[in-house]
Amino acid sequence: MTDKSIANLRADGWLRQNNAIGGEWHAADSGKTCDVTNPATGDIMGTIAWAGAIETKRAIEAAHTAFKSWSTTSASERAAMLHHMAAVIRENADLLASMLTLEQGKPLAEARGEVLLGASYVQWFAEEARRINGEIVPSPWKNNRILVTREPVGVVAAISPWNFPFSMLSRKIAPALAAGCTVVVKPSELTPYCGLVWAVLAEKAGVPAGVVNVVTGDAVAIGGELTSNPLVRKLTFTGSTRVGKLLYAQSAGTMKKLSMELGGNAPFIVFDDADLDKAVDGAIAAKYRNSGQTCVCTNRFYVQEGIYDAFVQRFTERVRALKIGDGFEAGVQQGPLINEAAVQKVAAHVEDALSKGGRLLAGGRRHSLGGTFYEPTVIVDATADMLIAHEETFGPVAAVFRFRQEEDAITAANATEFGLAAYFYTRDLARAFRVARTLESGMVGINEGIITTEVAPFGGVKDSGIGREGSRLGIEEFLQVKYMSVGGL
Repeated sequence: MTDKSIANLRADGWLRQNNAIGGEWHAADSGKTCDVTNPATGDIMGTIAWAGAIETKRAIEAAHTAFKSWSTTSASERAAMLHHMAAVIRENADLLASMLTLEQGKPLAEARGEVLLGASYVQWFAEEARRINGEIVPSPWKNNRILVTREPVGVVAAISPWNFPFSMLSRKIAPALAAGCTVVVKPSELTPYCGLVWAVLAEKAGVPAGVVNVVTGDAVAIGGELTSNPLVRKLTFTGSTRVGKLLYAQSAGTMKKLSMELGGNAPFIVFDDADLDKAVDGAIAAKYRNSGQTCVCTNRFYVQEGIYDAFVQRFTERVRALKIGDGFEAGVQQGPLINEAAVQKVAAHVEDALSKGGRLLAGGRRHSLGGTFYEPTVIVDATADMLIAHEETFGPVAAVFRFRQEEDAITAANATEFGLAAYFYTRDLARAFRVARTLESGMVGINEGIITTEVAPFGGVKDSGIGREGSRLGIEEFLQVKYMSVGGL
């Protein structure tokens, strides 16, 4: 992707640098801007408006005004617009993938997959818009009927992360619109263009002005307004557990409905009876996708002693063969980390593991490409006292632990405050159901390393969050129940 291509994105109206409020594009009141950097090259792609509480309040008020009419549209009208939006995404998948790779760094093939997944979420919730059903409850009183309906909750605040900046918003914006809600989006300042583009997509799909608003800038100021403003009735957030708990506390004063997809520390268990080749394939997919910068990626590998050496050998060979580079280069499987802070955290985890007896079989240092590229890393003989056993690394580091009995692996897997995703490989059917039942996790991959899909509920337990995204449950997060007792019949 050349500078000319970036210029074309701007000229064609896809790459927007101002806030989208009430159907118009506005700079920050202060005139402040912030540079957006390509993590693979260090080049500046452009700028964004550095907005704060005042601009956010205007966006909320625009969404509140639009809600009055949008919430009364028919389900078929909303479904038609979302189907149109999904079609626009698919028609422009290559262009949107290029924008994503430019600002986030992931390989172009992965970026295109993310964009198409986003389209799938939009299409799914277009279909769910027509299935927001109520019910009639048998009344205990004569000449009375009890009706139960589901109605849109109101203005929704959606805060998204930088690691999947397009698809994460698809599963917030699409169900909100399908339910009849309006939204104010705050994307990460590291990947803002994939957030701002949703206002462009809304325009192209015929969504009325003010239904989708996007504000970029000061996270503390924007978040503070979103959580304190009583016009916002729902907050949906994906990000760290630390920030999620802060937003949770800040939302208490206005009793908002909340859904939060937070941090993870996913275990990946390989039992002696596993299909070794499939386990290695799944391990590569579950660990190194997006350079290990996913909330559901494996952080801890637990391998039973009978298969440990064979797994480690094959896994390490595959890791050493991974191609690293700019996401636009052919065949690249791992791009850069998002910024220098990410590199430093990965390096600290590696250093800690090696100081506590871990053995390095692959990687373990910055890549020769420089910048924020880091070598895919394998550390064996991992132990429970290492940082990597307790903290989410969010980078391309695989720590492999040895275990003896099934109960040992389950105990170790559950020894964390997180509970988002877990994976295990076995050919024993009884064990598959037994282990899945005992793992403290919202999602479990059994002989599968990639589990995200629009048709299944995505979310965790414990400190990994509350609520679910995707599936028929995903739209329930944006609805409230009303009970009507009709007498005199």
